[in-house]
Amino acid sequence: MYTAQDCMELLGEIRSLSIATVDEAGSPQVRIIDTLYYKGNLYFVTARGKEFYHQLIANSNIGIVGMTKDWRMIRINATIKPAPREYVDIIFDHFKGINDVYPGDKRRILDAFCVQSGYGELFDLGDTPIYRKSFAFGGACAKEKGFLITKDCISCGTCAQSCPQDCIEEGTPYKIHQHNCLHCGLCREVCPAGAVSIL
Repeated sequence: MYTAQDCMELLGEIRSLSIATVDEAGSPQVRIIDTLYYKGNLYFVTARGKEFYHQLIANSNIGIVGMTKDWRMIRINATIKPAPREYVDIIFDHFKGINDVYPGDKRRILDAFCVQSGYGELFDLGDTPIYRKSFAFGGACAKEKGFLITKDCISCGTCAQSCPQDCIEEGTPYKIHQHNCLHCGLCREVCPAGAVSIL
């Protein structure tokens, strides 16, 4: 249904995204950062004096999350790389308001970064049942998460009766429709045979 490019374009449409880094003590740090989806990549800028900048230079791994107005959440784990200087001007051309924050040549304190590769998930809470999709970009591998009903299933139906999204199909063994699973783990907790494992 959604491709990796669709998901990255959605992040670009959201524009103001939460970007997580870690500080020198290993503690998480999160900021709201304006991003630009341009020619197939996600870009952002920050000033060289900011802690955010120094954290990006020290560790190129970041987390990004955003949610659309219609409850589609996209989150990614990604690596970033410095972008050519021209991308500072490209971002300023797209977001006119930033010119008030860094007027004229004062933008020279800013550097641009490109989200290079990573993996993530689209989680659509606006649909019934919910819909989720793993994806990867830039040569990374998608990481599947959730639960799996194993051959130890006794086909009692307890998991299906308990599932909040009714996404477990009867069978031998029963089967979880992964694209509609909340990953809540209730099926695993209630299974009398211990037949539900973590992917």
